[in-house]
Formats: sequence, C-alpha cells, structure tokens
Amino acid sequence: MSGLKLFHTTNGGVTEVAPQLAEAEADVQALIEAHMETMLGVRFLASEYSTGPVHGGRIDSLGLDENGAPVIVEYKRGIDAGVIDQGLFYMSWLLDHRDAFHRLVRERLGSAVGAQVVWSAPRLICVAGDFTRYDVHAVREHRRSIDLVRYRFYGAEHLGLETVASVTGQPVGSPAGSRVAGAPRARAGTGAMEELAAAVDEVLRGLGDDVIAVQRRQHRAFRRLRNFACVCTPRQSKVLVYLKVDPKQMDLVPGFTRDVTGLGHHGAGDLEVQVRTDRDLERAEELFRLGYAVA
Repeated sequence: MSGLKLFHTTNGGVTEVAPQLAEAEADVQALIEAHMETMLGVRFLASEYSTGPVHGGRIDSLGLDENGAPVIVEYKRGIDAGVIDQGLFYMSWLLDHRDAFHRLVRERLGSAVGAQVVWSAPRLICVAGDFTRYDVHAVREHRRSIDLVRYRFYGAEHLGLETVASVTGQPVGSPAGSRVAGAPRARAGTGAMEELAAAVDEVLRGLGDDVIAVQRRQHRAFRRLRNFACVCTPRQSKVLVYLKVDPKQMDLVPGFTRDVTGLGHHGAGDLEVQVRTDRDLERAEELFRLGYAVA
C-alpha cells in the first residue's frame, strides 16, 4: 500500500483526499489508453488485441515506447497474483508473432516508425491497485523487462501512478551471462571524452534505483517509466545530453545550455546540456534531477 498522503488546502484548513481504487478495471484501462504517451511514455497502438483462436487471449493494451521497444500493458483493479504471469504469457506470443506487431505499427504510426522497432528488450508494464513483495522479488529475478506501476485515484480529478519496481531483463536472443541491456559498461580509458561520458552515465544512474538505461545506435536513453535524458555518443570536445526539461523555464547559459525545440537531434528532450569538463557535470546535476523528477 502506498504511503503517500494527499491533502486539499482550503481557507487555512486541510482535508485529506483519501486514495481509492477504480470501480472497475476498465476505468483504469480507458483512462491510461487515452493518455498513454503522457502517462507512460508509450504510443498507444491497440486495445484488447486478440492473440487468435489457438492462443486464446486478449492483450489489454499494445504500444511502442520512446526507444522503439514493443510494450504490453496489463491492468488489474486491485492485487492480482496472476498479472505478471499473464503478461509474460502474452509476451511469449508477441515474440513469436513479430510480423503481426510490425503490421500494426505500420498501420497506426507509419512505415518509417515500423522500420525502427527494436526487439532486444520488449517491455511488460503491469498497472494494478497494488503488488505484493513476492511480485517485486519475482520481477527482479526474471529475465524480461518489467515495470510494476501502482495506481490510485484521489477524488474525481487526480490519478497517481507510482513505480513499485522497474527492471531491464536480458536482451532477447542473447546467451545467458551476456551483458544486460543498460548494465554499466567499463570506462573506455581511450580518451577524456569517453571518461567524461562514463561519468555522466554514472550520475544519471545514481538519480534513483528505478533508472533504466537503453542503448541505441547514436545515443543512450535513460528512463523511469518515460525517458528523461538522452546522452549522445561523445564528440571530440564535449558530451551532449538532452533533457525533457522545458528550456523556457530555464536561465540558459551560452556554451552550456541551449533550447533545441524544433531542431533535429538524436534522442528526446528540448534542453541541450553541453558537458566539457567535470565542473560542467557538477553544474548539470541539478538539471538532471529536474528531468528525473518529471519522468
């Protein structure tokens, strides 16, 4: 059970807003599907997707995350010990029916997006009223990428989502004992910028236990449920970090921070941070925390 307490302040007094579960599972599903990109960082593809007469099931929601990974979302009104197993059952089906998923992406998001689907770490997001400690232990022992998200309604106008556990499993198709996607890499030691990039990596990971790193061809994305930072392959004289922080709310410093809204670049985020020295990295830590806080 979440320990968060929410209070409504009126005329100098306070009234506690009691957390509530949804009246029906479908209420949670409908709300999240309507705002999936905002809430989970996942582009919505389909609801109640049939796995066919042989497999005999329906995937609650299908989507594609910011890093191109397929996402299955399963919902439960309260605590349900079967939600993880059910989701993993559908994950096995999805991995065996990649062509069907590619067709769905092309139909909904276009051929260009369909060509960029990344199958190395498909995700399962379980949204439920609560989870047991056994659920949390199970996902940490599993080889798939799984997020456990607890929801609560507060009155008629507020919905809270809290990440209970988030893990990146072993890449699909990789042998046992190979490096997990997002696991720390050894520092290169071949140049100052490689060392500085490794230091940036460590600072971003250190923001919280729920930080997941996803390696793409030209950048490395850092996420909780949603991406909050992207670190590009280091250049000769600087490491570029893009944050999902509103540049218009920042006091921009020439040569250090830049508004790149509408400008093409690798990764997501409209605030560019240019890290050239350890001192720049120290200055950037507060900006990193801002991005992490809103993810």
